[in-house]
Amino acid sequence: MTDAVLIDGKAFAAQLREAIGRRAATLKAEHGLVPGLAAVLVGEDPASQVYVRNKEKQTVEAGMASVGRRLPADVSEADLMTVVAELNADPAVHGILVQLPLPDHIAEKPVIEMIDVAKDVDGFHPLNVGALSSGEEGLVPCTPRGCMMLLHDVLGDLTGMNAVVVGRSNIVGKPIAQLLLAANCTVTIAHSRTKDLPGLCRSADILIAAVGRPQMIKGDWIKPGAAVIDVGINRIEAEGGKTRLVGDVDFEEAVQVAGSITPVPGGVGPMTIACLLENTLIACCRQNGVEVPEG
Repeated sequence: MTDAVLIDGKAFAAQLREAIGRRAATLKAEHGLVPGLAAVLVGEDPASQVYVRNKEKQTVEAGMASVGRRLPADVSEADLMTVVAELNADPAVHGILVQLPLPDHIAEKPVIEMIDVAKDVDGFHPLNVGALSSGEEGLVPCTPRGCMMLLHDVLGDLTGMNAVVVGRSNIVGKPIAQLLLAANCTVTIAHSRTKDLPGLCRSADILIAAVGRPQMIKGDWIKPGAAVIDVGINRIEAEGGKTRLVGDVDFEEAVQVAGSITPVPGGVGPMTIACLLENTLIACCRQNGVEVPEG
């Protein structure tokens, strides 16, 4: 029997998708609008293919339009840019994501910057990054947004809590630090060169693990009763020549110390696609000058 409350991201995401479906139905009934999400996949990376298929499936299930674009691995950067430009100009497409990583011969930065900021439902465009940093209206990256939903659900008001974010990526670490600041937390961003990382982690009421190293954060790094959000998804070897998914936190140790914790899988992962759908709904409403329906 474990001590920590397990934060069930899978169940939370299912409820969120149902609410998004109801809001999308209201939007269609009242305004004749169907949110459209375009997913651009370059190449045949198996993990990316599965992820994009899941996005497209859940988009349709939520009553939205899914626009898939599949491009060969050797597509030129110019041709990819042309596809993005076409989607930017399509009024039926309200959200655009280009699945990362891209092949080595294509630079990610100019592709991300090519996406219309109003359709950047991944929240990666520099203007959306700047909006988040300055507290202005923009589209928030999906994984950090999902993490915050889970935290508010389990903790309520986060005001005054000490939060430590282990990882400084543009996709998770930096944006979730901004969201925690906006929630009135005292925030520290830690990384591989942080002195006494275990000691710093033990000071956290909220610990976000987003460093990309399997089971790096041990149970004795965690403050008793802390909320632990494990963003890591790492595949490691298991018995019988198989593999299994683990997070950046040593779950078996941490679950005995933390007050609440997300498992891997079934924690943060399902929230990412659900928040992508919500961003698409929000983008559709903003582009058409209508209020976002309540769920």
